[in-house]
Order: sequence, then structure tokens, then C-alpha cells
Amino acid sequence: MSRDIDMSDKKAVILLSGGLDSATVVALAKADGYSCYTMSFDYGQRHRSELQAAEQVARQLGVVEHKVIGLNLNGMGGSALTDASIEVPESPTEGIPVTYVPARNTVFLSLALGWAEVLGARDIFIGVNAVDYSGYPDCRPEFIEAFERMANLATKAGVEGQGFRIQAPLQAMSKAEIVQAGVQQGVDYALTVSCYQADDQGRACGKCDSCRLRAAGFATAGLVDPTRYF
Repeated sequence: MSRDIDMSDKKAVILLSGGLDSATVVALAKADGYSCYTMSFDYGQRHRSELQAAEQVARQLGVVEHKVIGLNLNGMGGSALTDASIEVPESPTEGIPVTYVPARNTVFLSLALGWAEVLGARDIFIGVNAVDYSGYPDCRPEFIEAFERMANLATKAGVEGQGFRIQAPLQAMSKAEIVQAGVQQGVDYALTVSCYQADDQGRACGKCDSCRLRAAGFATAGLVDPTRYF
């Protein structure tokens, strides 16, 4: 995608996983007048179909540039998403689930912060949510607020008074509200992949936590769910 950098326009760096929430965030940011720069991570996750989905979503929503960063988080393991020896739960579990990836959002936001500083962007968007979510500690409002404070201490732009904002527009929305907002902004959810263990074609299992939350969101919203299952 083209790289046309004009320091005067309103730029945003957006974390785009290829899933439902992050696709919605891109559409909301674009509707709010931002030139959108999206960033995905090839971090050793179970499947590559979400990365392919992210590229398709970026294209459909007309972002300025889409960047994929390689990270070897599977070298550490510790999560069902990065360690093939840990099974993805297919029924509800108590506490923080094994699909939590240690420090993932901290790492992702740090890299987004670096790109934002280079681009002259002051806004970083992330699709975290604290209503219909899996209980991850790095999806809570307290984490987002703390990261924003850190971002403005750790960067040249922040120290010079050109502070960053970490925006989490979905934070207090239900999954049904998120889906409704995305449909209003023209998101093609058929392109998105939410499943923790999707196959190579992006088809979903229908059993994992992410699949259950997604299906319930469409059902509650009264909208047709375009998810493909294997």
C-alpha cells in the first residue's frame, strides 16, 4: 500500500489482528477522520489465517499502509496460542485462560508507539474490550491508562510535549454493540477471523472462547453471522 506521509493530516496507528474487534476499530477511526496505518504481528500464533484476514480487512477499509512485524513469542511459549502442546479450551474456564499470551499487548503497543512516533501520529488505537472478553489483564482500562502514561515518559515526542493517546473505543461496549457499530461503518465481517484455532482457510472451530463470544454477539445484535466453520 502507498506510503504518503504528510505531517499535517490526522494519523492513527491501529493494531489489527484480523479479528472482529480490531476490524471495527479501523472502521471507527476512519469514520472519525483519521488516516489509518495498521500493524499486525506474526508472533508464532497457531495459524496464519488471521494475518491473511488482517491484510484483507486493511485493503477493504482503505488504510494508508499495513505493516506486519515478525516476533518469535512462540520461543517463550506459556500460552495455548503460541505453544502447540497446550490445548485451546473448548468450554468455559475459570480465571485467566491459557489463551492469554504473556505481555502480548504490552509488546504490541510498544511497537505501535515506535511507528506512531516515526509517522508523526499522536493516536494509537487498540480493540481491547472489558465486557464480552476472556479476562485478559492487558485488556483492562487500568492497563491502557498506565501504558499511555508510560508512552509519554518514554518517547522524544512525549517529552517534547507532543503526547500520545492510546484509544480503546470498544472498551465498554458489548460484543453485540461492537458488531452493530461495525456494520454501520461497512465492515465486511466475512473477511475477519476470530477463532483461536482456525484452519488454513480461516474457518472457525465454533467451540473456543473467541468463537462463542463472536457468535453470541451476532445473535444478540440480530444480525446474520458470516463466520465460516470447519
